[in-house]
Amino acid sequence: MSRRGLVALAVFLPLAGLVGLLAWALAQSGGRPGGLGINSTFGEVKITAGPAPALSLPLLAGGQLTLLDLKGKVVMVDFWSSWCPPCIAEAADLEATYRRYAGKGVEFVGVAIWDERGAVERHIQKYRITYPNGLDDQGKVAVDYGVRGIPEKFFVDRDGNLVKKFIGPASPEKLGAILDGLLASP
Repeated sequence: MSRRGLVALAVFLPLAGLVGLLAWALAQSGGRPGGLGINSTFGEVKITAGPAPALSLPLLAGGQLTLLDLKGKVVMVDFWSSWCPPCIAEAADLEATYRRYAGKGVEFVGVAIWDERGAVERHIQKYRITYPNGLDDQGKVAVDYGVRGIPEKFFVDRDGNLVKKFIGPASPEKLGAILDGLLASP
C-alpha cells in the first residue's frame, strides 16, 4: 500500500468510527437531548428552599409571563413535552386540578421543553388545557430550574420561594394535598 493510501486509511478509520459512534448515540437517545429522563414514578425530590429562579416565558397564546406577575399566589411550574408518555397520562388530571383550584390563589404554568410548537399546541387543544403554557425552545428556563427529566413540577410559595420539587406524573389527590399544604402555610 502506498504512503498516500496509509494516510487516507489513518484519517478515514477514526472518522468512520466517530460517525458510527454518533449515529449509535442518536439512535439510542431517540433524537432527544442527552441526560433527559422520563420520570414515570411520582416522588418528591429534596431541595433547599429559597428564592425561585427568575422565569420569563413567552406564552403560546401570546404575551410574556414572569414569575413576578404571580407573586402572592402559590405557583406550580410544570416541565413537560407532548411526546412524553407520563406527561400525556397526567394532562387531563392537571387541567382538572387547575380548574378545581381556580380562584383560590393558585396558578399553574406549563413549560414545554424539547418539543415542537405545533405538537405542543395540539396537545394543549386535545386536553383543553386552560392554564398558561409556553415553549422553552432554547432550554433556558429548564436549565435555570435544573430540570433533569420530564415531567417535573416545582412549587413556589406566595413569597416567590421555591419550596418543593416533584418528579413523575401526579394524581389529582397528591397534587391537591401539595397545594392544600402550601395554601395553609402562612
